[in-house]
Amino acid sequence: MRGLLPFYRALNALCNRQVKRRAGFAGSQCGFSGTVSDSKPQSRFGLLFDIDGVLVRGKMPIPAAKKAFQKLVDSQGQFVVPVVFVTNAGNCMRQTKADQLSHILGVPITMDQVMMSHSPLRMFKKYYDKCVLVSGQGPVLDIAKNLGFQNVVSIDMLRESFPLLDMVDHNRRPKVPSSPIANLPTVEAVILFGEPIRWETNLQLIIDILLTNGNLSGAHQSLKLPQLPLLACNMDLMWMAEAQSPRFGHGTFLVCLENIYKKITGKEVKYKALMGKPSELTYHFAEYLIRGQAVERNWTQPITTLYAIGDNLMTDIYGANLYNRYLEERTRRKNSKAVAKMATATGSDAALPQVNDHVENAWESELAPPSATSCKSILVCTGVYNPHTEVPTDTNQCIKETVFHGHRDFRFDPALVEPGHIVQDVADAVELIFEQEKFVPQ
Repeated sequence: MRGLLPFYRALNALCNRQVKRRAGFAGSQCGFSGTVSDSKPQSRFGLLFDIDGVLVRGKMPIPAAKKAFQKLVDSQGQFVVPVVFVTNAGNCMRQTKADQLSHILGVPITMDQVMMSHSPLRMFKKYYDKCVLVSGQGPVLDIAKNLGFQNVVSIDMLRESFPLLDMVDHNRRPKVPSSPIANLPTVEAVILFGEPIRWETNLQLIIDILLTNGNLSGAHQSLKLPQLPLLACNMDLMWMAEAQSPRFGHGTFLVCLENIYKKITGKEVKYKALMGKPSELTYHFAEYLIRGQAVERNWTQPITTLYAIGDNLMTDIYGANLYNRYLEERTRRKNSKAVAKMATATGSDAALPQVNDHVENAWESELAPPSATSCKSILVCTGVYNPHTEVPTDTNQCIKETVFHGHRDFRFDPALVEPGHIVQDVADAVELIFEQEKFVPQ
């Protein structure tokens, strides 16, 4: 914690002065990043935009957003660079979010440019035919079915079938004695889309499902059986709306669930997958969408650089830097394999690096390897990050959680929350990227 003080003070000073560091990112190279195709410059980079705190605050657009997107769209309404909106929201369909963004930004957005926190669930096909319980708000049943899940149960459906289980709110308790209406199949997996409206109901019934192995007709069991698969989308502890201070996010709900489960069982609840920023899985899926846009435009040059623009150190910046670390490691492994192959071909008996052919993630084989070799982070000062926050003078009185707002299963690493650049708003971010890439749209 003590070692973080210079870092946070530096961030505050930079953003207070609205400094834009004009030097290149570490390891970046000068020169033109695009080639010319059909008399138009072809970018070699793609942009990943967070939404809340970067483009909007609640339902109110941030003034710099329209200015930024005027630079990204040509006179025919086409984007001059591949763009994906990566949000941790999960309470609506992609098309709904695309329509909202089109209205706010004044440019046409398609659903293929939108990535919700639940979008990577499309890769979990082994659960498509299982009975899954979904938690969240909005059209969660429709969202799940649209993603491919065929047998879906909601919290409300559970509550209707087992009316004696939801007892916190006295006004919602059954007025007359009732028996369970056991007409639901056994739940085989649980998907958490986002923060629900009635936290006490969802927490109670999710815990019940986990402790009965999916069969609410029985009592809680001793935990000898493997825990039901649990997949969670959106780990944001807080998010920025119209209020002056951040509001609770789904990450706060997960903290409640994890601590209640551990208090009852003495064990940690386990996740099969965590999706949404800062998960590498999310950024890999976003890179896949960027690649798809380049293919659709018939661009021949691969997209090698991603720029991730966000307002939250613990999700946007951490996630972009974590994915960049993965891309660097992947490049290193590829180079090691190339060296080994060359040495074998030339008969060299020099010591060769050990390469494990099975270290690739399962999700990489699902989407094909990325073409990107770097992911660079840019922090804006219009959302969760507050450049005016004072750093405590007595670090001995602080606990780790006062700084690290990330999820329990992510390790705190100061290097991962250091942005590559800090700018005032999204318009400055786009301007900076064009300067870095020496990209001039026509």
